[in-house]
Amino acid sequence: MIGVLVNAIGVIICSVLGTKIGMRFSKDLQEQILNLLGICVVVIGVSSSLKGENILLTVCSCAIGVIIGYLLDIDGKLNALGRKVNSMFSREGTESTFIEGFVTSTLIFCIGSMGIVGSINAGLMGDNSMLFTKAILDSVISIALASTLGIGVAFSGVIIFLYQGMFVLLASVFKDVFTASMITSITGVGGVLIIAIGLNIMEIKKLKNANMIPALVIPIGYELLTNAF
Repeated sequence: MIGVLVNAIGVIICSVLGTKIGMRFSKDLQEQILNLLGICVVVIGVSSSLKGENILLTVCSCAIGVIIGYLLDIDGKLNALGRKVNSMFSREGTESTFIEGFVTSTLIFCIGSMGIVGSINAGLMGDNSMLFTKAILDSVISIALASTLGIGVAFSGVIIFLYQGMFVLLASVFKDVFTASMITSITGVGGVLIIAIGLNIMEIKKLKNANMIPALVIPIGYELLTNAF
């Protein structure tokens, strides 16, 4: 669990640092930083999606996942959580950027394959190396995000701890369930979701990315059914 803790604390500290740096940036520079960050996120997503060996499973998982997410209105609930946290900790008039920062950073840091695979490795073998690497990457990204979207990014650190901690605990309890094939499938689906986040950051296409989160669960169900029969 130490890797998860380092990741969460790194994001919180660097987000606070990013808000201080961002005060010195012009609006034009902030937009350029976001666009560049969006491009980098898309590249990371493409790289991850190509690791998925079953393209049909990836497509079906995304389609089924977004339907489930839409019916559950995950995006609406995550935005509502952002508004609630904002009302508790932020000044009046900052709601728009707070929610965007909280939701965007939460999705970037949690949907990626490194967080899921790294947490599973930590639970299965006690190997935190991937989570430590992710902590460094997330810390750098959180500085850039917080410099433009504000303190909402810092609160994603709490979600990181809960989300990745859940995978560590699940992997430690159900060691025989998480196969190499399952992890590869999750990575492929996660890559597609990361691409969607990048498009959102660059404002090329506004997507309700949180509604896509259930897509990450579909490969797990598929692999369990395949192995059972």
